[in-house]
Amino acid sequence: MSAPWTFSGQPVALARGGGSVTLVEESTFAISSAEGDFIPGGAHGLFVRDTRVLSRLELRLNGRRPELLGVVTTDPFAATFVSREVPDGGRADSTLVLLRSRYVGRGLREDVVVRNYGDEPTFCRLELFLDADFADLFAVKEGRPAERDGERDRVESPAELRFDYRRGPVARGCLVRFSPEAQSAAEGLVAWEAIVPARGSWSVCLEVAAVIDQVVIEPRYRCGQPVERAAPSERLARWRRLAPTVEIGHEGWHQVVERSVEDLGALRIFDPEFPDRAVVAAGAPWFMTVFGRDSLLTSWMTLLLDPDLALGVLQTLARFQGKEVDPRTEEEPGRILHEMRFAEAPSMSLGGGSRYYGTADATPLFVMLLGELRRWGLAREAVEELLPNAEAAVAWIERYGDRDGDGYVEYLRATDRGLANQGWKDSWDGIRYADGRVASAPIALCEVQAYVYGAYLAWAHVARERGDLATMERYRQKAAALKARFNEDFWLEDRGWLAVGLDADKRPIDSLTSNMGHCLWTGLLDRDKAAQVAARLLSPELYSGWGVRTLATSMGGYNPISYHCGSVWPHDTAIVAAGLARYGFVEEAQRLVSGLFDAAVAFGGRPPELFSGLDRAELASPVAYPTSCSPQAWASAAPLLCLRTLLRLDPYVPQGKLWLAPALPEGVPRLALRGVPLAGARVEIEVEGDQVEVRGLPAGLEVVHGPRDPLTAF
Repeated sequence: MSAPWTFSGQPVALARGGGSVTLVEESTFAISSAEGDFIPGGAHGLFVRDTRVLSRLELRLNGRRPELLGVVTTDPFAATFVSREVPDGGRADSTLVLLRSRYVGRGLREDVVVRNYGDEPTFCRLELFLDADFADLFAVKEGRPAERDGERDRVESPAELRFDYRRGPVARGCLVRFSPEAQSAAEGLVAWEAIVPARGSWSVCLEVAAVIDQVVIEPRYRCGQPVERAAPSERLARWRRLAPTVEIGHEGWHQVVERSVEDLGALRIFDPEFPDRAVVAAGAPWFMTVFGRDSLLTSWMTLLLDPDLALGVLQTLARFQGKEVDPRTEEEPGRILHEMRFAEAPSMSLGGGSRYYGTADATPLFVMLLGELRRWGLAREAVEELLPNAEAAVAWIERYGDRDGDGYVEYLRATDRGLANQGWKDSWDGIRYADGRVASAPIALCEVQAYVYGAYLAWAHVARERGDLATMERYRQKAAALKARFNEDFWLEDRGWLAVGLDADKRPIDSLTSNMGHCLWTGLLDRDKAAQVAARLLSPELYSGWGVRTLATSMGGYNPISYHCGSVWPHDTAIVAAGLARYGFVEEAQRLVSGLFDAAVAFGGRPPELFSGLDRAELASPVAYPTSCSPQAWASAAPLLCLRTLLRLDPYVPQGKLWLAPALPEGVPRLALRGVPLAGARVEIEVEGDQVEVRGLPAGLEVVHGPRDPLTAF
């Protein structure tokens, strides 16, 4: 069997007819039907530590499946499913209403309440069908949970039901406790019978705990304890209190930003060895773990919201930075990891899981983000402590990243278990020539060179501040040399766009893609080429009306319902918009931002991981991609980067400057942010029409009311 990160098939769909509900808290999540059931045979279940510890939880009221009335999601980790007893034949109504209040956190708690709105006592029989298959997360995602072998056992009593699983040294279990005790428990069926008083109610509480190597991992939410005192509730409440407030003169956009803030709070995960250190998981439900690239880009985009997230990401990735050469995991000295999985490791800490390092872009992004924290004047002492890690990352770029010494960072997997493509478009067919042929590694991607350029400049900034002028000059020159060669080697003069990469023979991979927009974001593109690139990015071939397609409609292999060959990714579009604004293409950036926000509104306020590239002129609403993660970290962060783009906000605290040149699109008359973290202060920015007010600036910081020169290195 291949490694999980090499899977290239079609993930199992989440919804089964009536839709699905996903609840998430750190690395624990639950996927259910809209009614609240875990139905066997698909993706439903409770997942703890990358294992499905409960695969069936189906409820029957008086022998029948209740009729769904609605679902209320109060928090990312909590929901209440409301249903009623199916009315008897010939009747329109029933008197029994069922409420299932579910809370997820290192396990699950569910309060089942039966309310009787009738005028006489009513008999009620409540049945729960329970099972556990202990399927690996990736097996479920790929639709092959039956492959899980091993020994299983079940022990039942009225007070609790325990499932056990063993395969070699691996021991897992699931403990389901009931309060009050059930009246019968046999063959995975637990039942209660009660008389519900007239105008009264009756309730049952169940707790689900994972068992790892004979140790019961107690759920965060316990029966009989106040919900608001549990750690997830307290953490989310604190996140809400400290988050800057955002006011937008557009109701739909305002709701999108509010939802993004909530989702990013829910996607944070914490290492028990460093409980105050938050990092961000890539997305729910399949990627509730640390991804280097995703976490770095997400925390960059959310600096307006919470710089502690960026610091936690950098500290965590530095902790697991590569130390040695290991072809099995593609670890190399100084390299930043691609993905960290808990898998079947015994420890609950982040360090307990397996790690894979096969990515070309996380390492330069690490240096870029550290430099950006420096520019924002944040966490100076903590940033200083990370400088040796940044130095090791720069050394990786020069020694291991640049495989052949030509000045470009290429990737080539070390074994057949690694990722074939190691940029952000990491599906097997994500990098193509214009005629549709799939490119083979080693490949030097255009956006990876953009990040390397940004990393060199960031390291030069750091050296300048430390008074190391020799290092500063060296990396300024390296950045300049990279830029000169890049604009010669990657530019397709006859096409008017940048190649997505160079192949093994250093020939341009000539397809028209969104990747080149990232070269605007870091300033790698020469000014004289920017107008052509901007026009291509907004052309009907690439711009769908909702966002920038990953691959143009005119290219071989284009498919609007594909992962990386014609779909739209919100984070990608947001980065492209930021790049356009950097080069002064303000109206073009506004078009992308407006289209992206409109798409998010159409998706109920939550931009998904990706959606189809079908054109807005053809269909009035964006079309979903069937297995898209939602919420997904960098998709949730994309609206926040868009706000920064509209503000044209660019701080450089060590030089005492804050560039600010707001340009709001038509239909958005006002934008206000209060509590933006900057140099240890909380800044307020209000924009209404042509009026701009800034309050709370730290001493010594000057506002420059205009855009920063996009090609100024310092």
